[in-house]
Amino acid sequence: MGAGKTSVGRQLARRLGKTFYDSDHEIERRTGVRIPVIFEIEGEAGFRSREAAVLAELVALEDIVLATGGGVVLAPENRRRLKDGGTVVYLRGAPQDLWRRTRHDRNRPLLQTADPLARLEELHAQRDPLYREVADVIVDTGTQSVRTLAEQLEARLREHRASPASSAPDH
Repeated sequence: MGAGKTSVGRQLARRLGKTFYDSDHEIERRTGVRIPVIFEIEGEAGFRSREAAVLAELVALEDIVLATGGGVVLAPENRRRLKDGGTVVYLRGAPQDLWRRTRHDRNRPLLQTADPLARLEELHAQRDPLYREVADVIVDTGTQSVRTLAEQLEARLREHRASPASSAPDH
């Protein structure tokens, strides 16, 4: 959450000549409401169910760059779909950096707590091992610009595809 998946993904898709999708935006488009409204009405479980259904459709597409919601890795079936669907990139951010980027954003239901930084630290501790489990490429976001991250990621993806160990489809 706040690592730059949408911004970097959009820029990377342009650089690679691929179509960009954001699973959260797709959920919002289909439901006609923002993510916080889904959380409010259906709870996190309802949102995660919608997220899994949208992910199943999007990973089947070819020649795309897909940004997912930060919690998509919580479900084992989603991790399998991601791993089977293409090259998985983990944009890793330190909780302090993520807090700095998200502290004024009211569109993040999981951070509407008394201590958002502590919540980010909890989420990072829970999700980081899961991201590592599925990631083919890990990039530390730090304080780099979106453009720099996209350039770095493009180079890392070219290296990954050139590697003999890489057998994931290119989408």
